[in-house]
Amino acid sequence: MAEKHNGAADSIVVAQAKTDGPREAADEIARQLASANLAMITVFVSPFYDPEIFIAELSRRMPDIPIFGCTTAGELSPAGWDEDSVVAMGFDAADFVIAARPLLDLSTFRVDRGRSICTELQQEFAQRTEQCDPADESFGLLFIDGMCQREETIMSAIYASLGDIPIVGGSAGDGLRFEKSWVFHNGKAYTDAAVVILIRTRLPFRLFKCDHFEPTATKMVVTEADIERRIVKEINAEPAALEYSRAVGLSDSKLELFSFAAHPLLVRVGGAYYARSIQRTNADGSLQFFCAIDEGMVLTVARERDPIDATRDAFEEIAHDLGEVSVFIGFECVLRRLDVEQHQLSREMSELYRRNNVIGFQTYGEQYRSMHVNQTLTGVAIGKRAVASP
Repeated sequence: MAEKHNGAADSIVVAQAKTDGPREAADEIARQLASANLAMITVFVSPFYDPEIFIAELSRRMPDIPIFGCTTAGELSPAGWDEDSVVAMGFDAADFVIAARPLLDLSTFRVDRGRSICTELQQEFAQRTEQCDPADESFGLLFIDGMCQREETIMSAIYASLGDIPIVGGSAGDGLRFEKSWVFHNGKAYTDAAVVILIRTRLPFRLFKCDHFEPTATKMVVTEADIERRIVKEINAEPAALEYSRAVGLSDSKLELFSFAAHPLLVRVGGAYYARSIQRTNADGSLQFFCAIDEGMVLTVARERDPIDATRDAFEEIAHDLGEVSVFIGFECVLRRLDVEQHQLSREMSELYRRNNVIGFQTYGEQYRSMHVNQTLTGVAIGKRAVASP
């Protein structure tokens, strides 16, 4: 099965494929996008498919078009929430100019090296966009290995180098296995890597962030942590899992991924609250987090809003600000999906995404400007190309 979906004025063409194998999926995506004049293709690939075979085969079929992307914990498709598929977006060369760089070997990543790479990227981007209209604006996308635990360091290096170009993105997924995730660049699949893409466009756009949590008055302090591994050992000088359970009203014997999805913790940064989600309880009673933590960090217990209402409000606010939206390019935390599923609202959320043309993938973490966050939908809304009057 393959489906092609044209955006307004064909600025972004969306294709989806579901097949038995990666070669067949590559063939179907290539066939759907072959007739377009594209500046780049992004692909979001279920771990159902072998990532190395898929990206090699797609690049072989479309050798003249840069292809970027990553593996997923679920796909955001033209039909809404999906799994076991490939979702691709082709960006029309008439409306988009791009430049990209990979960041490899993140386990040994140094901020100065990252800044050097991003400076080179910005210089190439400036050359590519020197003929663009001064009214055109730029943003960036980041796809990063969701198992690397280096997102904050990477974001710091990128933001220090790219000036006022805002960044959004997602951490690559592996279903719910949490074993190995991949990013794509130049026809190859990489682990322990990221890819940064700078995009200049004549189209109107807005970055966005959406969650459905509010802070309560209940605060906790991280009193012992393994910062490098994102492990919290003690909260309020008590074993972390026990104190977390007490604060959110759960039995520690019931702590699991669904519990963490329903009860995230928040941190306050610059007057706003951001989720810090827990991945698992370790055997010693410590908590493994998806985001960076630190000793002395104040954690706030969250209260849930209705996720459908919160998301609908966000989409409506963006449309009011931007005008008619062609596509929402979205990066959604897999824990957000699990929480919605627990509330038995999957069908409603999927339909809301379908109606608003949300295209992207479900992640192990989201990037929004300088922040790495959890349990959030981030992304960029792209407006429609102005059509000249006859």
